[in-house]
Amino acid sequence: MPFLEFVAGSISGAVGIALGHPLDTVKVRLQAKSVYKGMFDCVAKTYLNEGLRGFFKGMSFPVLTTGLANSIVFGSYSNALHYISQSDCNIRSPCKQASSVQVFTAGCISGVLVCAPIDLVKVRLQGQTAAERYRGPIHCVAVILKEKGLKGLYKGGVAMALRDVPCYGLYFLPYEVIRKTLTETGEEPGTFAILMAGGVAGVVTWACATPMDVIKARLQMSGAGGRHYSGVLHCIRVSLKDEGVRVFFKGLLLNSVRAFPVNAVTFLTYESLLKIFRSPSK
Repeated sequence: MPFLEFVAGSISGAVGIALGHPLDTVKVRLQAKSVYKGMFDCVAKTYLNEGLRGFFKGMSFPVLTTGLANSIVFGSYSNALHYISQSDCNIRSPCKQASSVQVFTAGCISGVLVCAPIDLVKVRLQGQTAAERYRGPIHCVAVILKEKGLKGLYKGGVAMALRDVPCYGLYFLPYEVIRKTLTETGEEPGTFAILMAGGVAGVVTWACATPMDVIKARLQMSGAGGRHYSGVLHCIRVSLKDEGVRVFFKGLLLNSVRAFPVNAVTFLTYESLLKIFRSPSK
């Protein structure tokens, strides 16, 4: 049932976010600001100035809301793949009739539906250091609406779409391929296959997503403690001029380190929940 896939996606998304949020905070700060010399410098300054609490800024909002967005991603992917391939497809059961192109296309469709406002609030809260402009997620939304109106909640939305649409295609493609490779014919995927496939899928996706992720983070922090940019192209041009090509790979190592365990656990949680939901009641 599509509903079960949405529920499983919501819970697994929340678990993944909670696991990876501290490193995600460091990643956002590295990408949006130029005051850190590197990953370890950012970690040290964050801990020195804000303590452990600094690494968990803005976590409650995405845990409660990105779970919904994640449920849309997983549910949309499963249903899109079913529609495109005209076969009984879901994350838990490999699609024997689905081609790589169909898997990629279904992943791209799921990426279109991810919610930009949730990510914007998360980044704004994570980007706060000493002077806190926002008291929490609700206050952050209220301030943005007051200053910029409804369109303010979609700041960086174009960059996010440019990042997510192709990258969600890449997200599910290596997962399907690796999981099938590590699973015996006629057998259900085991824990090892799911963890490896999910982890590698996360690393591959973030390796491709990092350049546009940098631009997205800078646009989202624009006017809220970050430099002002008028749009995607302006941000790319100014960042390239000031910091060189290396700027587009800020946070790449951190993204890769974070992506493997977070996505491995996310997919395993999702698969396990579907198995529980679909097991016959005694």
